[in-house]
Amino acid sequence: MSRRSPADTTFAHDLPATPMDPAAMAAREDKIQVAMIALCGCWGCTLSLLDMDEDLLALLQKVNINRSSFTDIKKIPVRSAIGFVEGGVANEENIETLEHFRENCDVLIAVGACAIWGGVPAMRNMTPLAGCLREAYVDSVTRPVEQPPTIPYHPDIPRITKQVYPLHEVVKIDYFIPGCPPGAQVIKTVLDDLVNGRPFGIPAAINRYD
Repeated sequence: MSRRSPADTTFAHDLPATPMDPAAMAAREDKIQVAMIALCGCWGCTLSLLDMDEDLLALLQKVNINRSSFTDIKKIPVRSAIGFVEGGVANEENIETLEHFRENCDVLIAVGACAIWGGVPAMRNMTPLAGCLREAYVDSVTRPVEQPPTIPYHPDIPRITKQVYPLHEVVKIDYFIPGCPPGAQVIKTVLDDLVNGRPFGIPAAINRYD
């Protein structure tokens, strides 16, 4: 079920912006468009992207990251060739975001353990949602004793799903990059293969169980 925003709500991406230099805009639009987002996770996979260090500069000569967790852009602004999604699905807003990525990306990639099978957040799947909420807000030892136990509810707070779901149980996922998080060089290899039209490959060395 979609949440509706008040009609008078203004989002950051709707505010007036200084026009970009036409030449710079044209150069950006000619690059391969990439969109990224983090759902229910720790952002570790996103930080692995930054760990590419100077290799990221070379990659940015070929791709334009038009939406990422580092910006306040709510929607993918243009059709994207590649979508990277980390984190599992834990609430209704995650579902809306993931469906938006699937609709606007030619290739959608699940990045990291949380996206592939739920990861650490999916540990709550062993307990009914009501029990999780009670433990967190009613029986918690850190609850302020001077306040009555209250489970938060507000229309602006996304409703939590009964379980944490991996991405492929919600939408079709084209590729999976395992790891918690996958290393910077793994992400670089995947992106470099895709932007250069080579067969998608993941180094076998990352499949470890220690």
